[in-house]
Amino acid sequence: MMNMNRRRSRNLAQLGEFWRRFRKNKTALIGLAIMALILFIVIFADVIVPYSKCITQVSSERLQGPSAAHWFGTDEYGRDLFARVIHGSRYSLFIGLSTSLMALVFGAAFGAAAGYFGGMVDNAIMRVVDVFMCVPPILLSLAVVAALGTNLRNLIIAMTISCIPGNVRLIRSVVLTVAGQDYVEAAKSYGAGNGRIIFRYVLPNAIGPIVVNTTMMISDMILSAAGLSFIGMGIQPPAPEWGSLLSNAQTYLFAAPYMLVFPGLFIIITSLAFNLVGDGLTDALDPKLKD
Repeated sequence: MMNMNRRRSRNLAQLGEFWRRFRKNKTALIGLAIMALILFIVIFADVIVPYSKCITQVSSERLQGPSAAHWFGTDEYGRDLFARVIHGSRYSLFIGLSTSLMALVFGAAFGAAAGYFGGMVDNAIMRVVDVFMCVPPILLSLAVVAALGTNLRNLIIAMTISCIPGNVRLIRSVVLTVAGQDYVEAAKSYGAGNGRIIFRYVLPNAIGPIVVNTTMMISDMILSAAGLSFIGMGIQPPAPEWGSLLSNAQTYLFAAPYMLVFPGLFIIITSLAFNLVGDGLTDALDPKLKD
């Protein structure tokens, strides 16, 4: 019981130290506030504006500018652009989070195995990774989507596949620096299994760079999803994804520029928020940085 209380106190002290270091970065706090606002919009999108306004076409109200009735204006079919942008946040954030987390899981499994076991296991995994890394991620995503078809599930699969090689390489490099530490050798001498050592000792002590990289990756995935949808290889209309909204807006660039401005701003602000938080996490989790 005493050991448990001591461990809890130590964890709380570490959490307090992490928060103290994180909040010193003012831009990271701004990014965290923006991220919280975006998450609020995602969770309460149906309360903010009904989904029916995303798909209801009113021909008499097409291409109307921002007004009290339609805060962001209307699109070429008379649909409320504010509703489409708000509900589009669910698609964009879901894609960013799901692809990043799945790539993290696979990357952690293969990267940790390569860094911990070394030898033939390392060579086999890294040679496959090298093959995939010869192809730019966006081209790899395009190839997979072209092969599987254009829908949400295939888009997530394609983007996850394109992210795994970079994750494997990063996690392998971090695990290599941790695997030779004394506490890992001690765990081996006590007869702990390889799986327990990797998930109980190696990965938790390499979590800092992994968390930072995952946060930055969410930003990249939101931008990539928007780019693929923009060229018609992502989520298909009438789903209100931010990239597809930009694609529709290019036809009316001069007649209705607001159709481009609002979804574009949401993409930029959301991506920037995750990058700012990632920078703050880098400062807070790096033990080499001194006050």
